[in-house]
Amino acid sequence: MDRSLWKTIFMSASFTFLACILIIYPKHSLDASIEGLNMWWEVVFPSLLPFFIVSEILIGIGVVRFIGILLEPLMRPVFRVPGVGGFVWAMGLASGFPAGAKFTARLRQERQLTSIEAERLVSFTNCSNPLFIFGAVAVGFFHNASLGLLLAAAHYGGNICVGILMRFHGLSSNERTEKDNLESNRLASAVIALHETRKKDDRPIGKIIGDAVHSSIQTLLMVGGFIILFSVLNELLSVVQVSQLLSVIFTILLSAFHFPADLSMPLLSGLFEITLGSRLTSETEHATLLQQAIMTSFILAFNGFSVQAQVASILAETDIRFQPFFVARILHGCFAAAITLILWQPLYASQQNDQGAKHVFAMFGQLSKTDTLQAYWDMFTMYSPFVTCFALLLFIILSINKLRGKLV
Repeated sequence: MDRSLWKTIFMSASFTFLACILIIYPKHSLDASIEGLNMWWEVVFPSLLPFFIVSEILIGIGVVRFIGILLEPLMRPVFRVPGVGGFVWAMGLASGFPAGAKFTARLRQERQLTSIEAERLVSFTNCSNPLFIFGAVAVGFFHNASLGLLLAAAHYGGNICVGILMRFHGLSSNERTEKDNLESNRLASAVIALHETRKKDDRPIGKIIGDAVHSSIQTLLMVGGFIILFSVLNELLSVVQVSQLLSVIFTILLSAFHFPADLSMPLLSGLFEITLGSRLTSETEHATLLQQAIMTSFILAFNGFSVQAQVASILAETDIRFQPFFVARILHGCFAAAITLILWQPLYASQQNDQGAKHVFAMFGQLSKTDTLQAYWDMFTMYSPFVTCFALLLFIILSINKLRGKLV
């Protein structure tokens, strides 16, 4: 039988099964939807929106092309991607999922990347932002600010390892090779490229800002839909005992690494959604803190099927393949877990005193205390819904104006 026919049958059966469960368990579906909506409403939308808007503006006015020429000597030899990849890397690190995929797809549409270069770039620029690692995971779940530095080092260090390894991806393809002859006048060439890019895009600055806001909110609405969908899916799989069945397989896998069986459900949940998986991992009683940290690092690095589905949706608008990204997530998870184990003693254990009290990070001083981070996180979640409401209202106004422009 044709492979595509099997795929069609599998997808049809899966979504029909999901629809039946939704009808049978409406309350569980509603509760899970509200939980996913709250996470998107309070955290994801307000934290990503500013970065999305500013990045779209920078791409439109040519600043990204300017940065790309300056960073070419770093990005090309190390990761075998153009210098513009440095901008994507920085913005992806600062803003979190799925910013790296969005900016990579945008630059591919601008023809600043080849498809192979884009596949390399997206593999290591999609990461969790520092606010989520330090605020939500370390402080919110583990109530341990010192753990955030370890998780962040493992997460971002693992991404660098993935980027270096993925530089060998596509070696057999006929990709373009550009000889860099700009060492003597790189800054001047970057300025000229900035000006030429701005001249090609003849939109007035008001139009550029409006389009950036509209495009960014549209992307975040899609992200919210995926978060809610996978939140419901994860809950329903648990209700019909499918999660419990799958956890048996993970129990066998974890036993090979001498991890307690109690971590099987958090791992399974984390494969679908990183927030739930991280929270359940922090609540596991029969696991040591080191085991919890290793598991959390793997979950954060794998991204979860929810984030991966968001990335797949964004990449579907281009010729960038999803498979290399998925393989990179598995590699990232392994690297992050290994780095957590390696850095446990020098970066965390040695910083704790004999009484086991939580210490501040030496590099952050008093600003890294658990109470301070908790206060910042609480303030963010308190005011973020107002930002979301204002942005959605602005999106409605911009959409109406765009519709009017098409009708006139």
